[in-house]
Amino acid sequence: MYTTLRSLRFLVVGPLIVLMLFVINLMTSPGQWWVQWAALGIGIAWVVSLLRVLRALVVVGGLAGLAALMHRRR
Repeated sequence: MYTTLRSLRFLVVGPLIVLMLFVINLMTSPGQWWVQWAALGIGIAWVVSLLRVLRALVVVGGLAGLAALMHRRR
């Protein structure tokens, strides 16, 4: 569960980090786009975090559906 919460937080923080790095790139070296490599790495990590969160949602939704089905059968 802790991993899922960290992944959920990263879904918000990751794009903010990329935005901050983009601004730093513009201010320090506008002719060189080194930020693209950081954005690529953070983007891959963001997709992995998104998949973790979606997996947790599917599991929780499945458990809720199972509980509703068992409750209805009574």
